[in-house]
Amino acid sequence: MTYRDKARGCLLGLAAGDALGAPAENLPPSEIRRRWGRLTEIEGGGTDDTEYAIFAASLLVRHGHALTSADVARAYRREIIPRVTGPMRGAGFSELGTVEALRRGLEPPLTGLVHSHGWSDGLAMRAAPYGVFCPGDPAEAARLVEQDGLVSGSGEGILGGRAVAGAVAAAMGGASPQDVVRAALSVIPADSWTARNVVRVGATLHATGPTTEAAMDAAGEVALVEALHEAVVVRHYPWTDIAPEAVALALAAVLAGDGDVEASVTFGVSLGRDADTIGAIAGAIAGAMRGESGVPERWAARIGPVTGKCLPVVAGKHVLDVADELAEGL
Repeated sequence: MTYRDKARGCLLGLAAGDALGAPAENLPPSEIRRRWGRLTEIEGGGTDDTEYAIFAASLLVRHGHALTSADVARAYRREIIPRVTGPMRGAGFSELGTVEALRRGLEPPLTGLVHSHGWSDGLAMRAAPYGVFCPGDPAEAARLVEQDGLVSGSGEGILGGRAVAGAVAAAMGGASPQDVVRAALSVIPADSWTARNVVRVGATLHATGPTTEAAMDAAGEVALVEALHEAVVVRHYPWTDIAPEAVALALAAVLAGDGDVEASVTFGVSLGRDADTIGAIAGAIAGAMRGESGVPERWAARIGPVTGKCLPVVAGKHVLDVADELAEGL
């Protein structure tokens, strides 16, 4: 399998997971089961997750391994802020806070520290291109994504992005699901909230035993979902875009699905919470492992060029073309 095929699988998997999870965002698993049973079919388009991933890829195409936080801030000012004439529809709290900070003349890392949402999963949702760009090198993928993260996040928000970029880099290098998780842990501090959550979901899955559809009935899956929530979900917090939670649940989905794109994404979306981001991360990692052909054809057929509803600068771009541009730089 070529790097190009893996890159296309990664970004196509990200877009499919984003689109599949969009209608389930912020819903509890019980409501998802009531409405769909198991949500398996894409109903509409993706969200800011896909658009920000495309924007991140454009930064790498331009700057490569020399990318700095100053480059990212400059791109926001030139390409994002001038086109924001009203509300940034669908944008996350961290990105909204970043735009305001940049408008005030602040520079990174202050732009990611001045608002109260540095822990959000805004970086994690767009981290996959950095892993694509650094196949087999989780440390370099994590270093690069941190330059992006310094503009909009801090603390656990940046660590979540590092973990996803490292996981995708390992997947691009041919790692197994278990090794992908080890790669994610290798690029973040062991005593971080994100790392502790990743370890907790791994222990929960280990205690459960086999998680394939053949080995687990509906009641078993419900029990597993509840156990994973018990392990990492911050139930009392009113918002769901918490990086340590979303990243851990997405990695749990890849493990539960044994790296199969459809199994990983549908299980990830069934977890609810920030379902589109969990689906996007799981789809990116599994897609990098299995390549373009690993993404179900019926899902791939629903993925078209993005509309730019959140980021007008990326309107008309297709994730497959973006993946090809990234692969050309390898």
